[in-house]
Amino acid sequence: MLIKEITITAYLGFGAPLCIIFYQCFVFEKELFKKCGIKNKPLKHIGCYEVFNINGTLIAPGVNAVVRIPVGRLPSGNQITISVNVFRSLKPGPILFLSGGIHGDEINGIEIIRQALDMKLFDNLHCGSVIAIPLVNVFGFINFSRDLSEGKDVNRSFPGSLNGSMASRVARIITRHILPLITLGIDFHTGGQSRFNYPQVRFTNRQPSSKLLAQVFNAPFTIVKPTILRSLRRMSLDMGIPIIVYAGGEARRIDGFVIQQALRGIKRVLTHLEMNNYTIEEQDSVLLTKTIWVRSNTPGLFYPSVNNGSQIVKGELLGWIHDPFGQSNYAITSKINGYVFCINNKPVVYPGDALFNVGMV
Repeated sequence: MLIKEITITAYLGFGAPLCIIFYQCFVFEKELFKKCGIKNKPLKHIGCYEVFNINGTLIAPGVNAVVRIPVGRLPSGNQITISVNVFRSLKPGPILFLSGGIHGDEINGIEIIRQALDMKLFDNLHCGSVIAIPLVNVFGFINFSRDLSEGKDVNRSFPGSLNGSMASRVARIITRHILPLITLGIDFHTGGQSRFNYPQVRFTNRQPSSKLLAQVFNAPFTIVKPTILRSLRRMSLDMGIPIIVYAGGEARRIDGFVIQQALRGIKRVLTHLEMNNYTIEEQDSVLLTKTIWVRSNTPGLFYPSVNNGSQIVKGELLGWIHDPFGQSNYAITSKINGYVFCINNKPVVYPGDALFNVGMV
């Protein structure tokens, strides 16, 4: 693929070899952009230098910039924009993409990137570039909603269309202006409403490079998960770009432990890519190859008995569902040996509600 070809040779340094690979990239660009339906190239080449073209803003090596891309307007007429933070070293290298808030109510992801920007983690890169979007779904964010208008999910709308729904238009901006530039990425999420995800990264077995990226990130749980049709991760897989998902906490909540685990992972990735140098020791990470939901068979008041992130054995008590009138108590037990990595914090449940997400090694 285009980006990988550029990156591998760019490591050799400036001069003639870099000029050669930039010549080669034109050949790869044509095929890649045609596949994605992109007419205007997001890369420009001035001499032997690769210049980003993001919505008409040119960003040369050694330049840090914020590009605001118009998305649409509120019914009040106020303009909504996506803020794209770009950090570029003079030295060629990987191009890391960080995205948060694709689901507008998943606040942890937004706060993770905000804190990373506030800590100036990307201001003085040793090589390569970072493209960071703290908040993709501005509409969902201001409405405390996962989705956009019409109930559309940005993360089920890729590659998107400029003439489609608002979610499809947002997806199109990422597909057109960001994905053709990057070599790898991390997409930050939480659990759904009331579902608390213990810090975890997800990768697909179809892409060894995404597994390596997940291992480098080194979250408490590393989970094998297939990509979802029309998601950002599926789109990047089709383009040959490894993107992993970090998920931690629950929607509409900020959690310090989840955020610190994510910042730790970002530093490890930057260090591995030689874009920066942080001393972050490796922690134990459990690889889960299969996951299942434990669901309620009866309605009532739900009380979990195990801690999130804990190891469980077959037959172990996971929690209780109590009849609100004190007539019955229903015990929930594990049918497998494994680990709990998500717990539903909703106190009132119905039959079929997901209570625990558990994984097996």
